[in-house]
Amino acid sequence: MSAPREGSLEAPTRHPLDWQNPQFYDQGALLEEMERVFHICHGCRRCVSLCQSFPTLFDLVDSAESMEVDTVAKADYGKVVDHCYLCDLCYMTKCPYVPPHEWNLDFPHLMLRAKAVKYQQGKIKVRDRVLTSTDRVGQLAGIPVVSTVVNAANRNAPARRALEAVLAVHREARIPQYRSRTLRRSEAGRIGRAATGEPAGGTTGKVALFVTCYGNYNEPALNDDLIAVFEHNGIPVALARQERCCGMPKLELGDLEAVRAAKEVNIPALKALVDQGWDLVATIPSCVLMFKQELPLLFPDDPDVLAVKEAMYDPFEYLTIRHRHGKLRLDFKQPLGRVVYQASCHQRVQNIGPKTREVLALVPETQVEIIERCSGHDGTYAVKTESYPFAMKIVKPVAARVEKAAPDHFGSDCPMAGAHIAHALGQDGRQQHPLSLLRLAYGL
Repeated sequence: MSAPREGSLEAPTRHPLDWQNPQFYDQGALLEEMERVFHICHGCRRCVSLCQSFPTLFDLVDSAESMEVDTVAKADYGKVVDHCYLCDLCYMTKCPYVPPHEWNLDFPHLMLRAKAVKYQQGKIKVRDRVLTSTDRVGQLAGIPVVSTVVNAANRNAPARRALEAVLAVHREARIPQYRSRTLRRSEAGRIGRAATGEPAGGTTGKVALFVTCYGNYNEPALNDDLIAVFEHNGIPVALARQERCCGMPKLELGDLEAVRAAKEVNIPALKALVDQGWDLVATIPSCVLMFKQELPLLFPDDPDVLAVKEAMYDPFEYLTIRHRHGKLRLDFKQPLGRVVYQASCHQRVQNIGPKTREVLALVPETQVEIIERCSGHDGTYAVKTESYPFAMKIVKPVAARVEKAAPDHFGSDCPMAGAHIAHALGQDGRQQHPLSLLRLAYGL
């Protein structure tokens, strides 16, 4: 390694992930790169407050014989990997050694590589395969009779203890309800619809909604809110003819072939909509990020992937663009008072700025406070027995800020993060998504 120098002052750049190269899965090469990166991280420690991966790494180093990385047991490297949920905050907000720095440090992609190697070696729990199969779980749990039983079991203490014993899902973790009336069933008329929009600022003025697993099976009302707000602003909304999970849960598991399989269903359907002049939005920041960043880094030579990337927007990013070109209605009927919301990690790393705050602040008699700190949820991290305590530790400062502010409304751009914050406050169900607040302000 060359002599230490100051971190790069240039904007971070991201290299594509060379995951189809056989060397990517070489255990020896992986461990060598992990030792190199861990040595750099140990000497810096700027990311210690972001998640549990870094405290775990530094504790391993500090308790090692030499108090350096070289005497940390390679078998313990996996402990660091298991706490990484690929939020990307270290890369995008903290690390001074990311490309174009000569040390070329990409901690999240290194953790993803380690997860992929672990998956290829078959060292994956049945629990993790089940929790990341969001389409299949949602389809089964969404059957009317089944959903009633599943939702009742999730509220039953003996059933939760059994679930913990069988699948290692923590008995106290908040588990979302499943809906038998899914968004795609209730809004089937929007599939394949034709419409015209009014272009502005590079937007076509009509959007195709990527419903997402969570927005279809767990909180379809959130997508209803988006549809109501967008159509109030003269933006027609349609649905794709077919849709599968975006692939983010499988990415975090290291199952890159499953990500490819999801991509081969979603990208053709979304590209067809783009070709028809539709812009794309999704209510879950992780799903937006999947199409904006992760798939383009996994498939950098696929022109359809890149076309979908360019057409994909965060909902508040889209509304902000429309507002700057005089296309957002300001006929609000109800003030929101004091709003505190957590900007989700996967929205922050899109580098779009605080667009949610910009839009909500347009509502008269409304004060908006943003919390830029991880909630520690990550979809599965906050429900697993071994990581639930750490998820509660990570969310604690966020919940404390919400409690201190005593707002009229609180939530997150990520509905799962918002629910986790409410869970930490002992106020399950009181969280409200910013889109729901915007709909409330419009009086829709």
